[in-house]
Amino acid sequence: MDLQARLILVHKQSTSARTRFLRVGNNVVLPRALPGQSVLVEDGQNVEDSDVVCHPTVVMNTILQTLGLDCDDVVLETEFKGSVKTPDGLVPVYLARFTSIDPPQAQAEKIGGHFIAITEARDLAPIQLDMVRQVYTYIME
Repeated sequence: MDLQARLILVHKQSTSARTRFLRVGNNVVLPRALPGQSVLVEDGQNVEDSDVVCHPTVVMNTILQTLGLDCDDVVLETEFKGSVKTPDGLVPVYLARFTSIDPPQAQAEKIGGHFIAITEARDLAPIQLDMVRQVYTYIME
């Protein structure tokens, strides 16, 4: 299944609310980077308004399997709706959260990833910084 959709994975510590993003290589938007000309769609048109898309749970499970991550401790944040305008059209971006007490560092390391705070995202591509900001705002509301 060739998915255009993307997924952002976060861990929010239940007692401190410390929020960290799974970063694999230079990406927090997974499984692969968005094109350089991509721009965040803040409000207005959403992908679901114009295109036929896969169900978000199918997208999440497919991306997790592609990355080699365990799906058991991840839940989809169904209220989050992200869209990115790319040269090829609108791409949905979904948000999923690890439910474990601590971030699954060992799983992240197996796929060449690690967890970062929002302050450690400065060197990401501009579109990824926009997505991190949007997700962080959503989580803290």
